[in-house]
Amino acid sequence: MLQATIQKNDKRAYWLIGIFSFVVFIAVVALGKFKLGFQPGFDVHIFAKINAFVNCAVAFLLIAALIAVKNQKYILHKNIMITAMLLSVLFLVSYIAHHLLAGEARFGDLNHDGILSADEKLQAGGLRVFYLLLLATHIILAAVILPFILFTAYRALTSEWQLHKKLAKYTWPLWLYVALTGPIVYFLIRPYYS
Repeated sequence: MLQATIQKNDKRAYWLIGIFSFVVFIAVVALGKFKLGFQPGFDVHIFAKINAFVNCAVAFLLIAALIAVKNQKYILHKNIMITAMLLSVLFLVSYIAHHLLAGEARFGDLNHDGILSADEKLQAGGLRVFYLLLLATHIILAAVILPFILFTAYRALTSEWQLHKKLAKYTWPLWLYVALTGPIVYFLIRPYYS
């Protein structure tokens, strides 16, 4: 196993992880209330494409990291996981940029007026229900998973392998689910971007 990268300080870690997770959560929730009122001169939905690509890359990295750790390639596993976390930061920045510049899209809003008429709901049919269920699970798990990712990483960086492994059994599949469902959500909502 690898040696500790950082010195253990649970009290400080709990505070930093808690504050960071809370700030990110509040920032993402607040995005639903704000849209910047200017056009930057390029297709702002490029950020949504970047998000889908980054989520795919993170999903690939999570699987590669699992394979690496199963093969006892701990340094490779660590490097892959750090890369996945850095890409997740890039995702967060791109996500915020997209929502600030593009606002919210509504599934089924064919005329892009921001109002979902009864006819548009009828046309979207069962796919809209599937999309909303997938989106709900994606959003809830994305909100919940961040502190778990950070605590799992903290336990690895302090060489607390038993705790790291115990947390990773739950964190890894939930993070993978979020990473895999992100691009699916994007491809389903993409036709309704204005």
